[in-house]
Amino acid sequence: MKRSREKAASELFAALYPRLAGWCRRLVDDDETAHEIASEAFTRLWARWTSVAEPRGFLYVTAANLVRDHWRKLERERRAMHRVTSEAAIRPHPEQADPSVRLLVQSLPERLRVPLLLHYYADMPIREVSVLTGRKEGTVKADLHAARELLRVHLRRSLDHTP
Repeated sequence: MKRSREKAASELFAALYPRLAGWCRRLVDDDETAHEIASEAFTRLWARWTSVAEPRGFLYVTAANLVRDHWRKLERERRAMHRVTSEAAIRPHPEQADPSVRLLVQSLPERLRVPLLLHYYADMPIREVSVLTGRKEGTVKADLHAARELLRVHLRRSLDHTP
């Protein structure tokens, strides 16, 4: 029994890790961080191996949350650096004021962010996103529409406020 579980886990890792790590790479733009996130997602899956009904969905949702945590950490670091440079009377570079699409995606509520990441960044069809998130296809479509509208509004607002 134990050997068959180990074999199943090994096969799952071989089948999903490269794609999951590649997906994370596109989101965080750093190979090392992407592999850390993908590895952590698998570690969390192994810890719950017997209780997870849909391992693939668990991995992608977990990775999406880890990516969000990564973005939050980067934003905290950016703000801290901004405070330090402001206190030293050094003007920040103009590009630091530009909105980042990643930050905008990060700011979306989880119910909108996860389907957006799965559909647009992992190239999953709506049907698959529906299965992975446990929502109806119509709900996923509505959430994707709402996410795009929020991003559009934020981007337009930020472009209207650029000097």
